[in-house]
Amino acid sequence: MPYKEKEIEKLYYTIGEVAKIFDVNTSHIRFWSKQFDVIKPATNKKGNRLYTQSDIDNFKKIYHLVKEKGFTLKGAKIELKSEKQKHPKLLETMKATEPAEHEPVLIEEPELFTPQVDDHYVDKIAVMNSLQKIRKSLLEMQRELTVLEVQ
Repeated sequence: MPYKEKEIEKLYYTIGEVAKIFDVNTSHIRFWSKQFDVIKPATNKKGNRLYTQSDIDNFKKIYHLVKEKGFTLKGAKIELKSEKQKHPKLLETMKATEPAEHEPVLIEEPELFTPQVDDHYVDKIAVMNSLQKIRKSLLEMQRELTVLEVQ
């Protein structure tokens, strides 16, 4: 019987490997680790951060929200929290409606990033931030014009 080599899955990934996966700097990964509670890297004796597969899955969610959907960090935190609250309810309803052994099971995957009431709040915050930036630039332009008028 020939020896069949098993694929070895890594248990831990270094910060450099995680940064390469998402094509960002290591400082970006370090920053997100501090900002989001769902990412809890282990550290070795030297103090190097080691990330598990679940950390990488959480990074994927964060990357999707922040980089692809344009969420702010605060908005992404709110979305992850609301998603976390949805999943226990989903599991309870699936257990309550388990079919008999001979029936086929159809499991619908929940949409991970469905808009909710929190999204409206996040959108309002984004609009307010944009309006504040526009106001600031308008005030700067007004100051420059008054300086030009005086001269």
